[in-house]
Amino acid sequence: MRETARTYLEEHTNPPVFIISAVVILAFVAAGVLFTGPTETAASALQGFITTYFGWFYIISVSVFLLFAVALLFTRYGGVRLGPDDSRPQFSTMSWFAMLFTAGMGIGLVYFGVAEPMAHFTSPPVGQGRTDAAAREAMNLTFFHWGLHPWAVYIVLGLSLAYFSFRRGLPLRPAAAFHPLLGDKIYGPIGHLVDILAVFGTLFGLATSLGIGAQQISAGLATLFGVPATTGTQVLIVGIITAVAVTSVMLGIDRGIRRLALINMWLAVALALFVFVVGPTLFITDSFAGNIGYYLQNLVVTSFNMFSLDQAGQEWQSGWTLFYWGWWISWSPFVGLFIARISYGRTVRQFITGTLLAPVGASFVWFTVFGDTALYLELFGEGGIAGASSSNALFVLLQQLPVASALSVLASVVGIVVVVLFFATSSDSGSLVVDILTNGGDPDPVWKQRMFWAVLEGFVAAVLLLVGGLTALQTASITAGLPFAVVLCVMCYSLYRGLQEEESAPVPPQPADERRREPARSQGSPAPGM
Repeated sequence: MRETARTYLEEHTNPPVFIISAVVILAFVAAGVLFTGPTETAASALQGFITTYFGWFYIISVSVFLLFAVALLFTRYGGVRLGPDDSRPQFSTMSWFAMLFTAGMGIGLVYFGVAEPMAHFTSPPVGQGRTDAAAREAMNLTFFHWGLHPWAVYIVLGLSLAYFSFRRGLPLRPAAAFHPLLGDKIYGPIGHLVDILAVFGTLFGLATSLGIGAQQISAGLATLFGVPATTGTQVLIVGIITAVAVTSVMLGIDRGIRRLALINMWLAVALALFVFVVGPTLFITDSFAGNIGYYLQNLVVTSFNMFSLDQAGQEWQSGWTLFYWGWWISWSPFVGLFIARISYGRTVRQFITGTLLAPVGASFVWFTVFGDTALYLELFGEGGIAGASSSNALFVLLQQLPVASALSVLASVVGIVVVVLFFATSSDSGSLVVDILTNGGDPDPVWKQRMFWAVLEGFVAAVLLLVGGLTALQTASITAGLPFAVVLCVMCYSLYRGLQEEESAPVPPQPADERRREPARSQGSPAPGM
């Protein structure tokens, strides 16, 4: 039996990465279950330490990622293809944009679509709340957290994976991006460490999304059916939907989760259209242009504001901006691998432009529809949305729309279904990404391993809910993102070095099987949901 297990690990995984990742995550789960109180205390202390001493690093590094991505657009490397020189895109431009659009949709957008603008409106980092100026700044800060910066993070990793895998013929794993600096050492301990950090970031980033989704589902069930919105209910929701995700893993992508992902996308679009049509349509349309203009006008100041002389501003930044930057960095292996796999044959310039425009534009539309509708009702309507919890804000908004109560209930049910499906698709596709990271870059891992990671993701989310709810979820993202932020900084330099090698002579793909150089059309994970 021991020999069989060892043979299995050697054939289907990268043993050091798989074993170390699994052991550490299982140890965390055990500690959270057995020592809930001490784990919660340690999590709060850790978050305070990181935000106090490394908050500056998060702020600077994420802005540097954006500058790096934009700078590449205007260099001679923009025309380099992500594949051999004669390669062409695997998907049409419209299909590619549609998949990038779905990559920008997820649990986080549904959860924070109403909650974040209202939070900044009532308690802005600077100035008085509940004013017209506070409403304008609320949308600016929301766009800041969900706009160009997070997708610049994903570009750094996604572009590196696509370039070194499809053009250089290296495995589809983060360590491969360091080949110009490490050479064949990427297959040794240093490369294993990079992949392990990517696994930790992905798992805790996913757990944050799943925990947030469970909180919102619980709030929706409480609003519609009176189900108590307790931590126990949320943990039960995590367990049930994780079981659904495991079932989809066993059925396979094409027969199960891909169809659910497409259904979910259209349900989310339908929900947004419903709010746009029955809500303050003209106000939403006017606000969209104003929001983008104000965001771009203040982008530099907002990006580098550290609130050095403002204690209240520092606390706000810790709970919002630093949490988001850690979350996006934690998610980068997940989303980066997805957008890399669908971008074979694109040029560097096409990759960056499409990734910045499609999902960022979708996010801006979503937040304008839901955020500005909530602000309108709060400023000119009955109000009451600002007093709702973050988990319940969406459902309070839907109840206040000027439609029949039956339509409000139906919209709330659709909202719950959207979050449930995002939960299932995130868990399933997340388990695929983690398994790719732990098996050396094979894009077609064994389903049993995906099931193992899907179950483990659910356990991590449940433990984080038990040891502190949203605070613990924030701590997990900020902590997991910090070491990987260092990895991404070095990755920028390594990618630049790799592109420089294109100057002297084109770099042909190294010998590798066709599956790694050009993804099969029938394979690939469904779009992730943040």
